[in-house]
This record gives sequence, structure tokens and C-alpha cells, in this order.
Amino acid sequence: MGKPLKIALAGLGTVGVGVLDLLRDNGALLAQRCGRPLEVVAVSARSRNKPRGDHDLSRFQWFDDPVEMARSADADVLVELIGGEDGPARAAVEAALQAGRHVVTANKALLAHHGVALARMAEEAGVALNFEAAVAGGIPIVKMMRESVAGNAVRRVYGILNGTCNYILTRMEEDGREFDDVLKEAQELGYAEADPTFDIGGFDAAHKLAILTSLAFGCEISMDDVYVEGIEDITLDDIRYARGLGYRIKLLAVAVDTGEGIEQRVHPTLVPIGSPIAEVGDVFNAVEVRGDFVDDVMLQGRGAGAHPTASSVVADIVDIARGIVLPPLGLPARQLQPFRKARMRAHEGGYYVAMDLLDQPGEVAAVARAFADEGISIESIVQKGRSIARVVPLREGEVERETAPFILITHDTQEAAMRVALARIVEEGHCVGTPRMIRIERFR
Repeated sequence: MGKPLKIALAGLGTVGVGVLDLLRDNGALLAQRCGRPLEVVAVSARSRNKPRGDHDLSRFQWFDDPVEMARSADADVLVELIGGEDGPARAAVEAALQAGRHVVTANKALLAHHGVALARMAEEAGVALNFEAAVAGGIPIVKMMRESVAGNAVRRVYGILNGTCNYILTRMEEDGREFDDVLKEAQELGYAEADPTFDIGGFDAAHKLAILTSLAFGCEISMDDVYVEGIEDITLDDIRYARGLGYRIKLLAVAVDTGEGIEQRVHPTLVPIGSPIAEVGDVFNAVEVRGDFVDDVMLQGRGAGAHPTASSVVADIVDIARGIVLPPLGLPARQLQPFRKARMRAHEGGYYVAMDLLDQPGEVAAVARAFADEGISIESIVQKGRSIARVVPLREGEVERETAPFILITHDTQEAAMRVALARIVEEGHCVGTPRMIRIERFR
């Protein structure tokens, strides 16, 4: 048995305690698999007195300052579980790399904004920068991208990367409940924060996608070039109409090499019922990668939670204990290509559109004409009666008119054409308010 791998653990929240649980409960098994024990020797957190299960923290050297711990603790590895793109998390990781220590982190925001610079630091120091837990919790997607599909040219990567949004959309569909009601429940269950904007606005998924894009396409991380829409405007009617048309709504994160650049987008998406991604419910995550030789590979599992995330953290530590040190982003940082952004409005696919159409003769024909003039072919139309009628706000000299829900699905077309057609429909006064447009992915 070799000498212990010494670990300094920064952050003792739910995931940090989960790491302590796993190292304790499976310590003997891990030592056998690594050929050496994995030993926590130092810890740092904001409070010494917060309950942390049945762990006796007096066994470890305590540091009030995680940056000082990263610099001076007698440790081989810093595990950073503080969170945040800057502040003590970034400073501690940089201090550890400068001191020649390996780093394991679950910090997606840090990597999305500073991952390339940190990868360069790790490579110059000859140490590991591992981050399996930063993307999709317990799903080993980073290892798959860096190792298992390394022989493939990746064409596309997409998935459900935020469990909070997936839970909300699942419960809305299965329970027939409105968005605000389910969001409140998700907060009570601990799936959503008191301020849920980061999750429901799509930003959490965007951070993870930016990292996956770099791994998939050998380019620099570019968080600023991710197109982001959240699920805040998805209505129960949208979910019901989509289901009636054979689709389910998911918040998808998608990265595609178009040949002219890379699309990175996070947005609500209609996916065909019966497709594997459509069947991923509640707080589960899933990621699918398409390679030129392996074709499609999907991984599914819990994308968050103390023990699933801790499992990924410890898997990264195990690689270090075994002497495995790979370029953090799959390629050496100096070989990463500059990010080339594809124009979002050049995106081509099908679309779901819902609008409150004026309930009078000629309006459907006007909508069809607006789409036809942009070369857009309509696949199906659903026009509801006046059971959800709304009164158009009157201006001086106008008469009262009613509206009715009007839903359509298009064949594949360019997003720029869709936006022109919808702008015309609004400008000509055929509907009330702004039409809701949701992209469709058919996964051909």
C-alpha cells in the first residue's frame, strides 16, 4: 500500500459533507482501488460550529481562510466546493495551482468564466485540474468527453443540465399545475433557491454547456456566446398543447458545430414524446453526445444532490491517486481553438408558435400568408374556441374584439425567417401581445 494521498477540503456544505461521508464509508474500498489511502488532512469553511452530520472535524487541521489552506496545508490535493466565479474560490484554486497542488472542483461558474486560464496554470505546474462534479452532478460526462469518445469528431452535444427546471416542467405536465405553484414547491423541497433566477433563467445550464462545448469541439470556453432563454414564460397551456401535438417541453442545452461556427444555446424545447430525452423526468439530468464513429451515446442520472455530486468529486480524486493527469479541457490549453460563434438566427429547425389571434374572418389566412411569404411551411395548426377568450384593450374609436388561442407547428425553417413573420403578424395587428415561439428538436 502506497503513502496516503492528502486532501485539503474547502467548503463543508452539503456536497463537502457528502465527500466526507463517502471517504469514510468506502475508505477501505477506495484504498484497494487506488493502491493508497485517501486522507483528508485539512478543512476550511465559513463556520466551525455548523452541524455536519456525525463528522468530528477536530481530526483535521482547520483553516479560516481557504486561500491560506491552499498555499500552506500539508496536502497533495485541494478540493474546492466553495462556489462562485471569483472571490475565495478562484483565489484558492489559483493558490493551489501556483503551489503545485492538484485541484478538484465542482465549481461550474469558475470554470465557465476562467477555465482556460486555470487549465494553462495546471498544465504549466504539471498537476491535475479535475471537475467532473461541475457538470451534471453524478453523471460522468466529463470523463466520457475527455476519454471515452476521444477517438471521435463530436458533431453535437445536448442535454438536460438543470434538475430544477426539469422538475418544474415535469410536475406542471403530470400534475396539471401552474408554473408559480410548482416553483414554490421546488423551493420548499430544496430543489430551487430562494432567488431561483440562476436556475429557471437558464444560466446554470449555460455555464455547464460552455464547459461541455470546449470539451466537445476543442475550443476555448466562451460563456458570453451562449444564447440563453429560461422557462419563466412557459404556461400550462403550452405544455398541454405540446403534448396534444406529440411533444414534451424540456429546457435543453445544445451545442452544435455548424461548419461555419458553433451554436451554443439554452432554451425551452419541444422534443418528441417517446424520444429518450423526453422520458427524463423530475430532477434527473441527461446528456447525449453524437460522434462520427460512436454515433449517439446518452448518460442519465442525478444531476445534483450531496452524494451523487460527492461521487463525482471522489472519482476525480481517485484519478489523481492513480497518477492520471490529463489536460483539463481534453487538449492542451495552447492547442484550443478560438471560439467561432454561429449566428443564432441562422439556426434551422421546427418551431411551435402560440398566439392570441383575433377571432374574426381572415385572420388565419393572414397568418398563413405571413409565413408563406417567408418560405415557412406549416406542419399543423390547432385553433381553440373562445373558452379562453380575452378582450383586446380598447383605444379611442376602436370596438371590442375577442381573441382565441391559435397554435401551430412549422416544418424546419430558419429562425431569422420565423422572427420576420412573427414581427409582421404583430405589426399588422392580427394578434394580441407577443407570440410565444419555442424551438423543436426532432433529433434526426
